[in-house]
Amino acid sequence: NQTKVEEFILLGFQNLGPFRIPFFVLIAFLYIATVASNLSIFCLITTSSSYKMKSPMYIFLSHLSLSDVLISTNVAPNALQVILLGHTSIPILGCITQLYFFGVSTISECTLLTVMSYDRYLAICRPLRYTSIMNDKLLNGLIIYSWSVGFLQPLITHTLILQLDFCGPNVIDHFFCDVAPLLELSCSDQTLAKIEVSIVALFVGLLQLLFIIITYILIFSSIFHMSSKSGKEKALSTCSSHLAVVCTYYGTLIILYLSPSRGYSFSLNKMLSLINTVVTPFFNPIIYTLRNQEIRLALKVFLRV
Repeated sequence: NQTKVEEFILLGFQNLGPFRIPFFVLIAFLYIATVASNLSIFCLITTSSSYKMKSPMYIFLSHLSLSDVLISTNVAPNALQVILLGHTSIPILGCITQLYFFGVSTISECTLLTVMSYDRYLAICRPLRYTSIMNDKLLNGLIIYSWSVGFLQPLITHTLILQLDFCGPNVIDHFFCDVAPLLELSCSDQTLAKIEVSIVALFVGLLQLLFIIITYILIFSSIFHMSSKSGKEKALSTCSSHLAVVCTYYGTLIILYLSPSRGYSFSLNKMLSLINTVVTPFFNPIIYTLRNQEIRLALKVFLRV
């Protein structure tokens, strides 16, 4: 007879020793700063009276900030508890719920980065037709598409996971409920769920990354053929922040979920997951703020008020 598991044990980061409290303080600081900075950018963009801040690029950025808050809030509080206590328990339904919202935020972030690259392509390669193509209808449609894919696609994965049985062991060597370690604990046939996850990684991850790469090849080709040096610098400045975020975010995702060696180094996987869920959302607003003059000016006006 097999007893169904009712909760999972998250091991988190083992052998921290005297670094446990400093590590806890660091992650707590990153989480608080992430939420505060990303919500500030969202409020700054949505409440600003500046015409430029109402452009599609900044509207997309405001939604990217919300996605960063979602992914960090879904993972960081649980990670802090694991760090402080050494390990923690989580009900199976809570684990699957956390996994669902992790999927929502990850897929939404990838899709938002993709539509932002399309926006930059239109602005740089089709400047004369930009306003007619990227109108309010297309802008709202791309935003709805990004969040709809994020919320609806993980439902398929989690419908399959809910049909699985978990009858022990119940220990997850991670600081949150990720899909790979969760599937490994199932005593049912996980073939269908693993195939679905692979399809998602291919179509939502790799194909969107390929789209971004193609758009940036066209963007850099267009910039290269510009005769004005100031025009080149302005064009590069408008897409450099986005490109930096894409490289950081997709870089960790590829190593985590598409690397052949995945699963053999739990310590590496946990550190990369920490970068993906806590560190990257912290640096995103910094990258955009430091490299974007409009946001810096709007922030100065906001602080004076």
